[in-house]
Amino acid sequence: MPVRIAFVLAAALLSAGPAAASPANDYPTAARADYVIACMASNGQSHIVMEKCACSIDAIADRITYDDYTAIETVKVMADQPGERAGIFRSSGWAKDLMDRFRQAQVAADRQCF
Repeated sequence: MPVRIAFVLAAALLSAGPAAASPANDYPTAARADYVIACMASNGQSHIVMEKCACSIDAIADRITYDDYTAIETVKVMADQPGERAGIFRSSGWAKDLMDRFRQAQVAADRQCF
């Protein structure tokens, strides 16, 4: 009986192995590509810059979950809108905290990649 239990446990662990190996903060390819395109627009249109920008989004993904990244992107877009309704995205503490986290992740990514 113990051999059978050990076999079942081993089979369960092996089947869970590949799923556990996937990154916790895996961003969709389109989000990574958007970041790289914007980064290249700011830093140059060479292959070397493309590699550095790809490294940068990978480093950011290691520090910020994709859910937080989408919230940060939303705050950035909304804060640039005119009017009082967008003011909450410019002045609220939670929005500033999100943007600070993103800036810190971006600085760390720049140190690592550029």
